[in-house]
Amino acid sequence: MKRTSFVSLGLVVFMASLAAAASIHMKIDHSVPTFFDLGTDLRASGELAGLANEALTVDLVTTGNPTATCHNPGNDANLPPGQNPAPVTLTADTLTITPDQISKNGNASFSTTAFLPSTNVAGATDCPNPNWIETITDIAFTSADVTVTQGNTTFTCKCTFSPPTSDGQVPGQNVLCSCQ
Repeated sequence: MKRTSFVSLGLVVFMASLAAAASIHMKIDHSVPTFFDLGTDLRASGELAGLANEALTVDLVTTGNPTATCHNPGNDANLPPGQNPAPVTLTADTLTITPDQISKNGNASFSTTAFLPSTNVAGATDCPNPNWIETITDIAFTSADVTVTQGNTTFTCKCTFSPPTSDGQVPGQNVLCSCQ
């Protein structure tokens, strides 16, 4: 009788460990996230599968080439052409998905946006004068990393956009991702 108890207990522990082990991937044919260029911000969304029943986080980091103008704070009408600002990196606030947001079959959708903290850059080195203000008017995103972490399991999609994004839905054929 004791042997049966140990076997039953071992089977329960084994099954529980299998249920808790996450094998995170994108749901639809292991596809990639979808992206939407919001001008100076980038949204990533998708459907995750293979999730365990515990909280997870989704992080988004993206890089792009800004379009900007420089202006003298005392003369907003003087916008010199030919500004060439350096690439920018944006990070989204960490998105947390709680166990109650994960379906019984281990799926959950996500949507997170990396925001440009401010469109104005005081003292930008690419402006004619350090007292001038650079205003970022658009970003053509060139890459994005989406990282999902659940317990000790991490799943990352490193994506590049070719050509760089322009406002609106990023066409799937312009997105190349390596997810693992």
